[in-house]
Amino acid sequence: MPEPRHAGASWLHAGSCLAVLLVGCSAFEPTPTPHGEVKSAPVTTGELAQSDVNRMATLDMHENIESLLRLADKLYRRNPAEWRKTSALGREDALVQVRAAITQRTPWPGLQGQRDIKALSLALNPDFKGDRVAAFTIANADMLITAHGDKTSFYLIDGVDAQHVYNAARNVEAAVWLLGNRRSANGQLLLLADEINPQERNLSYEREFGKIIGRLDLLSAVVAEKYRRAAISYVQNLVGGTFLQFLPVR
Repeated sequence: MPEPRHAGASWLHAGSCLAVLLVGCSAFEPTPTPHGEVKSAPVTTGELAQSDVNRMATLDMHENIESLLRLADKLYRRNPAEWRKTSALGREDALVQVRAAITQRTPWPGLQGQRDIKALSLALNPDFKGDRVAAFTIANADMLITAHGDKTSFYLIDGVDAQHVYNAARNVEAAVWLLGNRRSANGQLLLLADEINPQERNLSYEREFGKIIGRLDLLSAVVAEKYRRAAISYVQNLVGGTFLQFLPVR
């Protein structure tokens, strides 16, 4: 007769099999792909003079300008002939000049002294002969800054017009549509941007523009809600001060 096995030996054998199975399964698990992490800016003394909405508007403006510069870089990569129309030594040098024109708000020669929406219309004119990438980027940035009261940083004494910010979002939408559809006299797109074909699907431009539009819409909604709630609070305090007082009970 076969010798009976001990229960402890059975459990040990089962445990070994389970361990081997788990190790085998882990070998097929995909390695997590890092996608970065959210980072907050270091606290500065200037933030003491900013409300939550002020801070949000400041961050949004900074991110929108950075998005426009990322778009300019993408557009220069697909349209290198544009930066070659200037004195720039290369694509990186052209981006440095574009950033300086935006942050310092210096007139761009090709825009003939025009600002905000007039500059944007000129940059999207089929007859425009200058560096269209620079003109398009700088005009968009100038339009956004104008919509925010000609400011890029906001403090307690500053106000933001919700309707102007909302209008700026619609202007960006229109600019994106024109960029993807308007053509020159010879039938060529003004600038090569998004591309969909059997070999490639590149919608990175549209996604970056979508981020700008989303930030603008959210900020306009928050600012509008801020003033709406301020009006409601005022009425509540007014009514409460008159009718909702505690009455003496002795």
